[in-house]
Amino acid sequence: MALKKFNFNVIQKDNYSRCGLMKTHRGNIQTPVFMPVGTQATVKATFIDDIIKTGSEIILSNTYHLMLRPGVERIKSVGGLHKFMNCPLPILTDSGGFQVMSLSKFNKVDKEQGAIFKSHIDGKKFILSPEESIKIQKELNSDIVMVMDECPKKTTDYKVIEKSMDISNYWASRSKKAFGLNPEKALFGIIQGGLFEDLRVKSLNELTKIGFDGYAIGGLAVGETQSEMFKILDDIKDFMPEDKPRYLMGVGTPSDILGAVKRGIDMFDCVLPTRSGRTGLAFTWKGRINIRNSKYQNDNEPLDANCKNLSLNKYSKNYLNHLFNTNEILASMILSLHNINFYQELMTNIRNSIQKGTFNEFHDLYINKL
Repeated sequence: MALKKFNFNVIQKDNYSRCGLMKTHRGNIQTPVFMPVGTQATVKATFIDDIIKTGSEIILSNTYHLMLRPGVERIKSVGGLHKFMNCPLPILTDSGGFQVMSLSKFNKVDKEQGAIFKSHIDGKKFILSPEESIKIQKELNSDIVMVMDECPKKTTDYKVIEKSMDISNYWASRSKKAFGLNPEKALFGIIQGGLFEDLRVKSLNELTKIGFDGYAIGGLAVGETQSEMFKILDDIKDFMPEDKPRYLMGVGTPSDILGAVKRGIDMFDCVLPTRSGRTGLAFTWKGRINIRNSKYQNDNEPLDANCKNLSLNKYSKNYLNHLFNTNEILASMILSLHNINFYQELMTNIRNSIQKGTFNEFHDLYINKL
């Protein structure tokens, strides 16, 4: 039997915060890690070579979007997603459950069939079963595969969330069978249960009995407050397997990340750095900057002198203000890359502080500033 090439080890702990090393056949990933989002086989407004230069070690892409456009066959025909988008980094693919909930023009969940929905692009009908989601992700050749789950909209209706959680765990068991033995790849389960502690713990316990390479917390970042999100992480942190990576899906702001790392989370993804960059919002060590503001018209300083990517610091706030106010594409490119770079420098500082045993001080310094 082939040795499993995916591996994760916790290297250092500081209370609940953890530094780890995730090994894949495409390269190692230091945790806590932020994954830039390449939904459509591209991290928007950036070149993959520049993403690598920021220190990014893994990116995320999406099953739902890629099955609609350009279609799995086109990507499979060139050898998979890495070759299609010229990305040597490990790639995690989401299963598509969240997008079915949030984007499709019509959707219906059938426990046996899966998610039945119409494309938000052209209205074409699709059925995405747990088995089909796994098949698509295999054909994309992703390195970390997510189980198919049902992600309900935020609600306080206990029965609705309980039913959704039961379906998700049933689909997780089917996803595990469809995944089979894949020594070079990993399969993550997804914990559901809304804002209910008992449902979250039940979901997690059932998933650990099935057995996965990592465990994700889904169904958050759907409108709950930060304190509600942190409460759920507090509720389940003592039940999470110590030797498996923990992934908080779709999160988030720098302060979200700091608070989640404090509660033992290892992996993050969010469109916020690039989406904010396209609208003129920059993340800096002194807080957020809206570069469209007229006060930057005569400011010849860089966005953040403390950021170490000098190729970005050569552009002044004055110049960037001009680019945005003239709708130049370069504006989005520079700020998107700056924000990804900031997030990666944040993660580097988080890891360093955990290794030094000073994460709580770092957390307290920046939790309300970033």
